[in-house]
Amino acid sequence: MRFDRDDVQIDTDRERLDLDLICDFLATSYWAEGVPRENLERAFAHSLCFGMYRGEAQIGFARVVTDTARFAWLADVFVLDSERGRGLGKWLIECVTRHPELARVDSWLLGTRDAHGLYEQYGWMRIEGSERFMGRPGADAILRARAAAQAGSEGASSAAAVTQSSVKR
Repeated sequence: MRFDRDDVQIDTDRERLDLDLICDFLATSYWAEGVPRENLERAFAHSLCFGMYRGEAQIGFARVVTDTARFAWLADVFVLDSERGRGLGKWLIECVTRHPELARVDSWLLGTRDAHGLYEQYGWMRIEGSERFMGRPGADAILRARAAAQAGSEGASSAAAVTQSSVKR
C-alpha cells in the first residue's frame, strides 16, 4: 500500500526499508535504546511496517503489531529531525490508521513520553493512571457501541462504559 503527498511517499514495501537508518535511529531513542538489532529486525518481520521516503531516502518509520481485527499496537514512530515541522508525523499517523488492513481494528494502544498532543489530534486518549500509554477505539467499535446503546442493549452499554472508564479525556 502506498500513500503520496507532494514528493513524499509512505508505503509498506519491506524491500524499501533502510534497516540501518531505522536501527540507528531507534538505538538513540528513549524507547528502544539498548535493544539488539537482531531483536529489532525480528520485530519488524512480524509487524506491518510503514516507511516514509523523500525520493529514495527514508525519512520516517512506524510499525504496527496487530491481528488486523481486534487489536493494534502502534510502535517505533519517528520522522528524522531534518524533516520535522512539515506535518509529516501527522500524515504518517493518518496513513497508518487509514490503511485498509487496520481501518477496522477495534482497539489501538501506543506508548509515548512526549508526543501526547500529536496523537490526541487523531482520537487517542491517555490511559488513566499512566503517563505514557494512550488508547484509541477503532471506528467499528465506536459504531457498534453507539448502535447498541441506541437499541437499548444493556450488555453493549456496559461494555462501552467499561471501555470509557479506563480512558480519561
